[in-house]
Amino acid sequence: MSTSPTDADLAFPPGFLWGTASSAHQVEGDNTNNQWSLFERRPGAIADGSIAGRACNWWTDAEADFDRMAALGLNAHRLSLEWSRIEPQPGRYDDRALARYRAMLLALRERNIQPWVALHHFTNPIWLETMGGWENPSVVARFAAYARIAAEHLGDLCTMWLTFNEPLVYLGQGWVRGLWPPQRPHPILARRVFLHLLEGHAAAYHALHAAHPTAQVGIAKAMRRFAPLRPRHPADRVAARLRTYLYEDLWFAATVHGRLLPPLGQGHRQAHLAGTLDFIGINYYARRYVHFTPNPLRIFAHEENPPDGELADAGSHGPPTRLDPAGLLESIRYVRQFNQPIYITEHGLPDAADSRRPRWLLAHLLALHRALAEGADVRGYFHWTLVDNFEWNDGWSLRFGLIALDPATQTRTPRPSAQLYATIARANALPARLLHDYAVPNLAE
Repeated sequence: MSTSPTDADLAFPPGFLWGTASSAHQVEGDNTNNQWSLFERRPGAIADGSIAGRACNWWTDAEADFDRMAALGLNAHRLSLEWSRIEPQPGRYDDRALARYRAMLLALRERNIQPWVALHHFTNPIWLETMGGWENPSVVARFAAYARIAAEHLGDLCTMWLTFNEPLVYLGQGWVRGLWPPQRPHPILARRVFLHLLEGHAAAYHALHAAHPTAQVGIAKAMRRFAPLRPRHPADRVAARLRTYLYEDLWFAATVHGRLLPPLGQGHRQAHLAGTLDFIGINYYARRYVHFTPNPLRIFAHEENPPDGELADAGSHGPPTRLDPAGLLESIRYVRQFNQPIYITEHGLPDAADSRRPRWLLAHLLALHRALAEGADVRGYFHWTLVDNFEWNDGWSLRFGLIALDPATQTRTPRPSAQLYATIARANALPARLLHDYAVPNLAE
């Protein structure tokens, strides 16, 4: 790749959203009624032995970080609701929790920050998990009821809704790799959960629209752009194509066209599933390179990085994130076929030293700008994340924040990338001087 040749600032469309993204369990603190609060206390479950604890203290004082968003010139934030707070027992809804979420959304709007709300970001109430969670078909109706309550109480403050964050990551980590709760790797159970997630998405979509017809509903879909580790090796190519089919094609076939393709079904149209995306959210971190293995439980492949390339900080499972902005461009090109507005609902990297984040941020935004130049209807970008948070089974060992956090003292220290992102958001453009100063790689033609 060559460095960017442009001498002019690269403008984004008027009204483009510049935001950050977060999830309830990772930032709120003192979530003690979901399955992750139990899991993280198991010896060895979390890489650094930590728990979420107070997290970022948002349940008490999210507004202080909302002030920081406003100071950076951001105009959107994507958060999630904690189902176990809203429905602490089956069928019993907590008015105090709903009031707190209402206060958070009002606080965002008062700062001219558009709120986005996700219903599910990896956590379930303990009572639901005890009933079998997403393996139990009753979860579909329960999820729809929760969506209806959320919309009735919060829908006047929020137009943009996500039913799920990365449903197939949740599926893969729990029922394919077995790393996350419920740690039940089994292909038959995985298929069952996949179907229930699709049905739950559709049921929530219709519930949200019934409560608020003007709501815009989608998902934040993890996009991997699987590629063969050995490009000329037939088995690696087949393994990459199989993963693309399972992790990307199946979901969109169902939610766009209503088709349950094998192994989910025989392709017959399911009208209630069709057209249940008003927009498409892309969560992109890096392309995944796959090497064929004959093990069907690994879906005939394992993932590793090529020997070259620039890497982010490494987590406890899987290869570290590799600099690959071309994969973001390819992800946008892939979803353009579905003719819906596109948002980058998550992108970032773990980089405690903040030595790579500024350049990586610029490189991926340059790829996004190229997609816009090609005619893609991309309307916003959400960086993961504003403040360091609890990163699931990596605990506090991975640092994604524009702002560093000491979880013990709650002290916040802005990293240089925070000011860089502020410069971009305020200008609604990529300044040419920054592209040159950071020697940002341009995409090969």
